[in-house]
Amino acid sequence: MTNELTPIQRKVRSFVMRTGRMTEGQKLALENGWPALGLDLSHGPYDLPQVFGRRAPVIFEIGFGNGDSLLSMAQQAPEKDFIGVEVHTPGVGRLLHHVQEDGVSNLRVCKEDAVEFLTHCIADHSLDTVQLFFPDPWHKKRHHKRRIVQPEFAALLRKKLKPGGTFHMATDWQNYAEHMLGVMEAAEGWENTQGSGCYLPGRPEQRPETKYERRGIRLGHGVWDLEFRTI
Repeated sequence: MTNELTPIQRKVRSFVMRTGRMTEGQKLALENGWPALGLDLSHGPYDLPQVFGRRAPVIFEIGFGNGDSLLSMAQQAPEKDFIGVEVHTPGVGRLLHHVQEDGVSNLRVCKEDAVEFLTHCIADHSLDTVQLFFPDPWHKKRHHKRRIVQPEFAALLRKKLKPGGTFHMATDWQNYAEHMLGVMEAAEGWENTQGSGCYLPGRPEQRPETKYERRGIRLGHGVWDLEFRTI
């Protein structure tokens, strides 16, 4: 039975495409690793058990940056499969270098717009967890429409997650944390795992500290983790 993936209209992107300068090692890792480890939007819907060669819980991370925390999570949870999406090509190359160097088999990468990839390539009710750690906060009020956590995004994730699947967010901007909380608590089909109006009491053990988190702490920012479950 074919699972039809209905596209959604995206008027404003939540990110700025940054190509950046790649090292020779990153270029080589991208060239050598992509055929086996890369996922492409042009492929269309993926059969995830076929991609990983097994049936296991699938964790989908949006915006993995340099990839260190995602790599660590994949290494610490070999019983789970991970997909990371990042538009910054040097970060993709860096992660692929370490994945190949360390022989990590439960991680795949994609260098596409996460919303488009979710819409066109991920079947409904196939993900166990979606992670969004320290996304661009677009802190100026006139740019809030660019924030990825919006009502239509919450609706999309609800379709892609299995019943009881979780959406884990983290930010070091209080205004964005409040925005996330408001959007998700108003969205249909979600419940806050900590209770209405509440954040996680601290960084969960399964989320490694990221460089963005350390930077935020150095700048005197707080850190807010939120977790919502589909119902």
